[in-house]
Amino acid sequence: MEYAIGVIAAAIICPFASVVGFDKERGFYPVVLIVIEAYYLLFAALAKSTDALLTEVLPMFLFTTAAVLGFRRTAWIVVAGLVLHGVFDSIRHTIIPNPGAPEWWPGFCLAIDLAMAIYLAVLILVRKASQAA
Repeated sequence: MEYAIGVIAAAIICPFASVVGFDKERGFYPVVLIVIEAYYLLFAALAKSTDALLTEVLPMFLFTTAAVLGFRRTAWIVVAGLVLHGVFDSIRHTIIPNPGAPEWWPGFCLAIDLAMAIYLAVLILVRKASQAA
C-alpha cells in the first residue's frame, strides 16, 4: 500500500509543480531531495534518539551535497540523488536504526523518490528537446 501511495503522491506533486511553475526554477528538485532526507532527522528527534540523530547527519550531508552539485552543474545529479535516496531508504533501516521512522516509510520513500526521479528525467529530456527545436 505504501508503494502505491508513494507513486500516487509523486503523480500529483510533480505535475502540480509543473503546472504552477515551481519546477521552472532550477532549485525545486534539489530542495525536494534535501527535504526528503531531512525527514530522518525529524524522525530521530521525535524518538528523542541522539544516536539516530547523529548517525543521520552523514546521509543528510551526502544527499545535500548531491542536491547542491545537481543545482550548480546538472539536474541529472539530482535524478541520480533521488534514485539513490529511494534505494538507500529501502535498506536504511538495516544500517541506521531510527526508532522514529514509521515502519511503512521505506516503501513509501522508495516509491515516491523513484517516481519523482523518472518525472524529473522526462522533464529534463522534454525541455532539452523543446530548446533544440
